Amino acid sequence: MELAERQAGADKALVLTIVSGATMLALMIFTVPLTTLAPTADALAAGPGAQAWILSGMPLGAAAGLLGAGALGDNHGRRLVFLWGLAIMFAASLAGALAPEGLTLILSRVIQGVGSAAVLACGLGLLGQVFAETHERIRATAIWAAGLGAGVASGPIFASALTMAGGWRAAYVGTAVLAVALLALGRRRLPDTEASPSGRVDWLGSLLLVGGLACLMSALTELRIGWARPLPLLLGAAGVALLAGFVVVEKRHRNPILDLSLFRHADFVGATVAAFASGAGILALMTLVPTLLQRFMGTGALAAAFVLLGWSLTSVVTALSARWLPAGLTPRAMMIGGLVACAAAQLMLFGPEPDSSALRFLPGLLLAGAANGILNAALGRQAVASVPASRTAMGSGANNTARYLGSAIGITLGAVLIAHGEEVDGVAGLVTGWDQAVVLSAGFSLLGALVVAVARD
Repeated sequence: MELAERQAGADKALVLTIVSGATMLALMIFTVPLTTLAPTADALAAGPGAQAWILSGMPLGAAAGLLGAGALGDNHGRRLVFLWGLAIMFAASLAGALAPEGLTLILSRVIQGVGSAAVLACGLGLLGQVFAETHERIRATAIWAAGLGAGVASGPIFASALTMAGGWRAAYVGTAVLAVALLALGRRRLPDTEASPSGRVDWLGSLLLVGGLACLMSALTELRIGWARPLPLLLGAAGVALLAGFVVVEKRHRNPILDLSLFRHADFVGATVAAFASGAGILALMTLVPTLLQRFMGTGALAAAFVLLGWSLTSVVTALSARWLPAGLTPRAMMIGGLVACAAAQLMLFGPEPDSSALRFLPGLLLAGAANGILNAALGRQAVASVPASRTAMGSGANNTARYLGSAIGITLGAVLIAHGEEVDGVAGLVTGWDQAVVLSAGFSLLGALVVAVARD
């Protein structure tokens, strides 16, 4: 019996390692352009609009694919969809490495996001199924949350090092190698999971969601040139119409990718809004930090990646340590406190001076990392706990959809503000755009905290 228990524990540990490793890889893929954007843009002749898409393409693909991936996981088995996600990540990373021009790379980034969506939605669902005991689940989701931070921490360094060794394409080859290695290990060691078929998959809802989000993101990117033009207005209107159609389809479909009745529950609303605010707030702003360091302060790509460790590495430590917080501290309280602390940290990055050192950002980055780690741990727990057991993949998918949608919107708006300022007034305008992005992102964090505070059953 003791041997069997040890074997079961080892199997669980391996599942946790594979899922957390794949989660870490998804975030590494997210961060690849942070320190490789300049050489990539030079090689592919990508202008400011294309650069914004290279940054936001992966989170857009993830946001568009997460709900569908969650539904597929519930209907066809989380293990199968998780493995398909790794296969897609491998293929899209390889396509990115071979991209001859900007459009191909952007499409590859979007598809990388779709593959990551399957991994993120079904990975957390797998943990919810394998770790049934409450104390085990809390520990497992804390490690999973640490994987998010570890991916963001290691991704820029990984990409910078490979770029220095073999050019920007080497970073995409590296992520492809990691994806295929995890795929091979997962095929051998991940346990079979039960499917809960409940009818046809909601393909129409998935397409409407993808189209609606793509139109809205295109409209936001076009704002760089000016909003009072027909194209951004038409794209925005089309996005709203497609998303309205998505809501109608979800209400009528027997097996929707998002059960809208979940929004009747305050816990689900709070977790979803907090995830969106996390993406549009701290995650989006931290994504833009290397851009400021390189363009304004002349910091090298690898040095900028190490500066960002002040945020990302700290978030790993606090996410792992969150399980030792007082038992009476609820996930809701952790989300509110985490978002408020994130907003304070974001505002500490306001107003860099021309003679500022990169160390000037360190206090804000450390506070941001501490707050974000606790927030990630709380979101991981609440995403699973706020939905029925049979819908854990949907709950995880909805939570991560909100996070990645928020980050795609926040990154795009921030990149547009910075690019517009730089075009109008050079380096001084770049700083003005950065300060505007800081205030906007902090506003997202505070608004999220407010909604979570008032959302009660």
